[in-house]
Amino acid sequence: MQGKIIKGIAGFYYVYAETSDTIFECKAKGIFRKDGIKPLVGDNVILDVTDDESKIGNINEILPRTNALNRPAVANIDQAMIIFAISKPDPSYNLLDRFLITMERQNIPCIICFNKKDLATVKEQEELRKDYESCGFRVLFCSANLSEVREDDGMALVSEALKGKSTVFAGPSGVGKSTILNLLCPGAGMATAEISKKIARGRHTTRHSEIFALGESTYICDTPGFTSLYLAQMDKEELKDCYREFSDYADLCKFRECAHLSEPDCKVKEALEKGKISRIRYQNYVKLYEELRSLKRY
Repeated sequence: MQGKIIKGIAGFYYVYAETSDTIFECKAKGIFRKDGIKPLVGDNVILDVTDDESKIGNINEILPRTNALNRPAVANIDQAMIIFAISKPDPSYNLLDRFLITMERQNIPCIICFNKKDLATVKEQEELRKDYESCGFRVLFCSANLSEVREDDGMALVSEALKGKSTVFAGPSGVGKSTILNLLCPGAGMATAEISKKIARGRHTTRHSEIFALGESTYICDTPGFTSLYLAQMDKEELKDCYREFSDYADLCKFRECAHLSEPDCKVKEALEKGKISRIRYQNYVKLYEELRSLKRY
């Protein structure tokens, strides 16, 4: 039988078989450890059912992955939805850029979703939209509220953006990711509670990546909330390539290896002064460049 790993914890993997709409508790064959292969949430697998009544089985084969992320540790992702609150807590645009860079380096398309839009003015929303849509990212706004569902809450647009894709939800703690998930997939809380009860883990908090099925070929992978995200595995010279809005101007700079910092005749900085490049994004670029430069000294 074929299925998808939707959760992995304490050596057990929970595999969802779409054809039977059933979750099986599985152990992975020892050969995976021998070969240095670790099953990931999102992996498509072949399993043998050893106890159909108790829904228990073994994972015998991991099918080829289209991609795999290290943090969050998930596989076979079509796109990422990076979720931040527009207020309470105020968004860290530096952390947002870190998420975008992480996905950009792995060729994962990104959608940015700002929750709690009712706490911001239309003007503030449009300024944020301009900053990030000018870089090629789709920007959505919503107000996820389990106790009050409204037609203008933006959730219909969020739902539409997810159809037919495997989407990883990522973002810091406290921005409403779990509320959005429960609005999109009301059974998510119950499914999590059942698994937590079965493995005696107690009350659910998102400490591990976990996938929920919304419909045909539509999955959401919920991930732990990150308060920081390090970029230590990249060189500072790679960073400018992750800011896609620089590409229209970088080839026109006086120096071929221009870092777009203090070099003369830098066309990226000229575009910044003309308002063609987001100042928020550029300031984050400078901070991250300096951070990477500092890391390489040690």
